[in-house]
Amino acid sequence: MSDQIIRASEVEQYAYCARAWWLNRVQGLTPANGEELDRGRNFHNQHGGAVAASRRLRRWALILVGLMALCLIALLLRGMGH
Repeated sequence: MSDQIIRASEVEQYAYCARAWWLNRVQGLTPANGEELDRGRNFHNQHGGAVAASRRLRRWALILVGLMALCLIALLLRGMGH
C-alpha cells in the first residue's frame, strides 16, 4: 500500500486525461508548454477575481435598488398623508 496522497486536483486531472496524469505522476514527466500553462493559470485566477468582484458589485447594486424602492414607498406614503 502506498503512503502517497492523491489530491483532488489530481483526481480532476485523471478524469480529464488519465494518460496525462500517468505521465506526470508515474513517469515524472512535465508538460513541454509549462509557460503557456502558467499564463493560462494566471489568466484564470485573474478572471476568477473579476467574476468575484462582479458578483459583489451586483449584490451591492441590488441592495441599493431595494433601499431606493423603500425610500420611494416611504415618500409616496408620506405624500398620501397630507
